[in-house]
Amino acid sequence: MEFLFLLIALVAVCGVVAVPALRRRRFAQGVMQGAGAAVDPVCGQGFLPPEQLDVRLPGPDPELLAAVEEARRTQDWKPAAELLARTPADGSAELRWQRVQTLAGAAVRELAEAPGTGGMWLRHWRVVAPKDPGGAAVQAEFLVQQALRDPSSQDFRMILEEARTVCGEAALLAPGDPVPYIVELGVARGLGAGEAEFQSVWETVLSRAPQHMGAHLAALRYWSAKWHGSQDKADDFARRAAAGAPEGSLLPALPLFALHDHLDDTGLVRSLFQSVTVREAIEGAQYAVHHAPSDHPVLPHVRHLLVWFLVRAERYGEAVEQLRAVDGHIGAVPWTYEQDPVAAYTAFRARAVAGWQAGRNYG
Repeated sequence: MEFLFLLIALVAVCGVVAVPALRRRRFAQGVMQGAGAAVDPVCGQGFLPPEQLDVRLPGPDPELLAAVEEARRTQDWKPAAELLARTPADGSAELRWQRVQTLAGAAVRELAEAPGTGGMWLRHWRVVAPKDPGGAAVQAEFLVQQALRDPSSQDFRMILEEARTVCGEAALLAPGDPVPYIVELGVARGLGAGEAEFQSVWETVLSRAPQHMGAHLAALRYWSAKWHGSQDKADDFARRAAAGAPEGSLLPALPLFALHDHLDDTGLVRSLFQSVTVREAIEGAQYAVHHAPSDHPVLPHVRHLLVWFLVRAERYGEAVEQLRAVDGHIGAVPWTYEQDPVAAYTAFRARAVAGWQAGRNYG
């Protein structure tokens, strides 16, 4: 915990590491230009104007946002603690994982905005209630997110080692909760753990929550070519998870995330998005969306990525269907990879609606 105090006292905080993909930004700019400035194609379609889009979450969670806003406004950590205390740690624990991530991210952003003083509510939480498993989980995820903002920092490994220690504390405080081990997946990825070590943590996660979509997305990043794997390893991981998923699971959508993570400039051509590979990944994600519970916390994540692929595949009617389900909250991949998530999202939305209204639809 001592390192958390030191970290919050730091004067400088570096920029976000999640580097926006230039290729996607250029496409979004082109989409917006193509939509035309004279007529807004979303007018009259029930979509929210850009200024009302919320970039904090992929979908609605009023209780979580109320706790985040209270912490920011008053530095009171108790609403966040009470929220996590009544958020189940057993079963799928998808909602708990998403709430831990969001609370940690809020503290990271506050610290970035006000170095030395931002996010003090998290420090108070850990000091006043050191045995609270929710507070320990949020602190661990806070440290991981903070470290991954700047992997070149001389403190990078020290922060992640501290995060690993706090993960252990959180796991002891809530033995059945998979969240501390999911956080540890990020620690292992950042520290460059070997495959055997990473697999050991992964097996622990699976023993607690075998269908956890958020955990699979976290593990997928380790196997990607951007970190410690390759496109083949990421694809294999995603396909095996999808193949073994029961009905109602979101895991059949995992290959679409693996595909998105390995697109490059040379491959972003019209024919790619109408290829068998992309079509099958889209169909897997659509199947998952159709059969998953309507209140699944990760469902909006899948819908947002479907929008991105469906627009690029010129399947505008299907894209509009997904947009109607998620419009209002855009805190999800692929928009969060962009420097301006709102501009990127509204550009794709405009392209989808314009194409749908004009009856332009591939396939």
